[in-house]
Amino acid sequence: MQDQKKRPPAVKLFALAAVFGVIAGAAAVYVKETGSGNGGAAPTADASCPLAGEKVAALTSLMRGQVAAMTPAANPRPIGWLDFVGPDGKPLTLASLAGKTLLVNLWATWCLPCREEMPALNALQEALGGDRFEVVAINIDTGDDEKPKAFLDEIAVHHLRYYRDASMGVFNAMKKEGLAFGLPATLLIDEKGCLIGSMNGPAAWDSDDAKRLIEAALAPAAGS
Repeated sequence: MQDQKKRPPAVKLFALAAVFGVIAGAAAVYVKETGSGNGGAAPTADASCPLAGEKVAALTSLMRGQVAAMTPAANPRPIGWLDFVGPDGKPLTLASLAGKTLLVNLWATWCLPCREEMPALNALQEALGGDRFEVVAINIDTGDDEKPKAFLDEIAVHHLRYYRDASMGVFNAMKKEGLAFGLPATLLIDEKGCLIGSMNGPAAWDSDDAKRLIEAALAPAAGS
């Protein structure tokens, strides 16, 4: 069996977040080592997401440590209209994955922090992925599939399904919504397709902090 490359330590991902930390205009990503940094007003949920506000409130205290850059959604709302291409090459939307809690991650081979965090996303999918949760890593390289597929094979990432958007439309849609400033960009979506949180910059997704956050996201909302 071919040995996998070692995953970068969390401190390296934090350094990447600080140095490369994806900048658009004057907006930079800052990741804290401890504490959530996710205070603010209570979330106001969209009418289509009546229970999402409760879930956001329950998860906010877990957005700390290795996932401290995750920001709770101030307005939990449906996000299922995001469209891209599935592993079979056919168009699909996030709405087609409803019923699962999703960690949606946009990445590209030219994005160094994306490359560094991909093994951790793969490990998270291996540990918790299944009928109730999926890491949806969407590659936005322009051109054909050769380069991103070769990269995933090179680093032995085999637990993530291959999602693509060579048009970068999914990134532009998230940017318009104020959810993406650069790459990597990550969304946490509940099983109803409602936005729970968002993050710009890399994270140690194979860490205990990340797993606790996802496991809590899988728990039913108090009013359900």
